[in-house]
Amino acid sequence: MKKLLTTTALLLSIPLLSGEMVLIKGGSFTMGSASGKPDEKPRQVTVSSFYMDKTEVTQKEFAELMGQNPSHFTNDNAPVERTRWTDAAIFCNMRSQKEGLKPCYTPRTWECDFEADGYRLPTEAEWEYACRAGSDAKLFFKGNEKQLTAYAWLRNNSNDTTNPVGKKKPNDFGLFDMYGNVAEWCNDFYTEAPEGGTDPKGPKTGTKRVLRGGSWQDRPKNISSSARMADDPATADICQGYDTYGFRCVRRAK
Repeated sequence: MKKLLTTTALLLSIPLLSGEMVLIKGGSFTMGSASGKPDEKPRQVTVSSFYMDKTEVTQKEFAELMGQNPSHFTNDNAPVERTRWTDAAIFCNMRSQKEGLKPCYTPRTWECDFEADGYRLPTEAEWEYACRAGSDAKLFFKGNEKQLTAYAWLRNNSNDTTNPVGKKKPNDFGLFDMYGNVAEWCNDFYTEAPEGGTDPKGPKTGTKRVLRGGSWQDRPKNISSSARMADDPATADICQGYDTYGFRCVRRAK
């Protein structure tokens, strides 16, 4: 498997509300896939360094900060789900405030201040760059769909529920559950024709926000580093897969 630009990821050892983060060193890569769907059109992207949560935000972490747990599958160590995009943004702001950092999101407009030192959701480019961890193949590890269950909770091994985070193999950046368990909200509004360039942030407006990584109910054939989905950021309809939506946070690297 060919590697992209040389990249490294380091564990951030200082104590944080949601445990360890990983420093993702910036670099360039080909985002998307020539063999994927039309909205995965390949383009060249460069991302700056950033910190990313090592695992998806858990129910315990969410409840301790937000005072409630919206999840369908109750388990302190499993990822929080039934989260709207706006719930995730509020959590990011509250986590920032708790740690004395500048919140990234402006309430009501939900505009993101990318220069703030607080927590936010990853851009779609950051998410894919972190997921790939240097790989340019469909999956971030050497192998095929048959090996996915070693890295992810999917339909054929999840028992139709979320599972505790960090129990599967991580990618080469030390990130767990980038595939499966819960699909992860990204900061970007969805567009069928995403742009490349340096630190792309998606459209300024839109009706849906991007989700990445797939979930516990996805089949292996539908999982890849470039696969995209999107939903209304304020959706609350569990029939649409609401209990498959979660998130992890990022911070800019100083």
